[in-house]
Amino acid sequence: MARTRTPPAQLRALALFAAAMLVAPLLLDSYLLSVLILVLYFAYVGQAWNVMTGFAGQLSLGHSLYLGLGAYVSAALFVRWGVAPTLGLFVGMALAALAGLVVGGLGFRFGVKGVYFALLTIAFAEFTRILFDHLDWVGGASGLFLPVQHGALDPLALRGPPSMFYYLLLALNAGAFLLCHALLTSRVGYYWLAIREDPEAAAAMGIDIFRYRLIAVALSAAMTSLAGVFYAFYYNTLYPEQIFSTERSIEAILAPIVGGIGTLFGPVVGAFLLTLLGRATTWALEATGMALPGAKQIIQGLVLLLVIMVLPTGVWPWLRRRLGLEPPQDE
Repeated sequence: MARTRTPPAQLRALALFAAAMLVAPLLLDSYLLSVLILVLYFAYVGQAWNVMTGFAGQLSLGHSLYLGLGAYVSAALFVRWGVAPTLGLFVGMALAALAGLVVGGLGFRFGVKGVYFALLTIAFAEFTRILFDHLDWVGGASGLFLPVQHGALDPLALRGPPSMFYYLLLALNAGAFLLCHALLTSRVGYYWLAIREDPEAAAAMGIDIFRYRLIAVALSAAMTSLAGVFYAFYYNTLYPEQIFSTERSIEAILAPIVGGIGTLFGPVVGAFLLTLLGRATTWALEATGMALPGAKQIIQGLVLLLVIMVLPTGVWPWLRRRLGLEPPQDE
């Protein structure tokens, strides 16, 4: 169950955590900073997915659709017409939200539920991948490449050192956290939770299920597209088979599942746990001279299996109890 009020103990812990994250680039080397950037990326994407599935209860396995739209739209506008990504991201968010409305509208209107709705989201992502494979304006299957300017610092064009991208992701995470907290304490958040727990009862109470589900899908899609903008300008190369792949969608859901679906802190905890375990596995294999392709995925799968069996509500609810950060009452 998500909580709508953060207790003082959690706020103090959050303040300490935020302070540590703010000074981290001053203390870490470039490799550790790149690991932390990955953590923040997965935490943000997980939070965006959490809005649709964790809060509103609509399972999506095709969030790579929105990630890819944000990445390709902002990158193509920048490469072809010189539009700054700080402007192009709004176009990407609008298109991603529109795509979410189409997917959600079709699914909800025709009563597609549960795993069948999840399959529908995969189908749309796959269809878009094939479409972009044949769009020459964005490079087609050969990919789209962004110009790299070494040493340049231009935040408006998202050109700069890794520390710039780190603070950008940190700001995105803070914004997503505050937005989700505000939503969960609003009427929309209560409606989402009612729909997630018992759609029939929510409808009987007069809640417009179709409308509020669409709001969740559109908002989640728009938020995810922002991660796509980051992906494009951080990695500087885009290929349809990568950005629209099911692997990108699975990456978005692992952190909130492990950390705690429907909780504000769950995606952050899950992102730290999975990313650091994956990197530790890589370090251990390199240290022993072993080559084991797919070791990171195996570790993530084992962690996911362990969490589902031992902590079905996720790591964060358990950690919150162990640290004495429980709120005075369930929200």
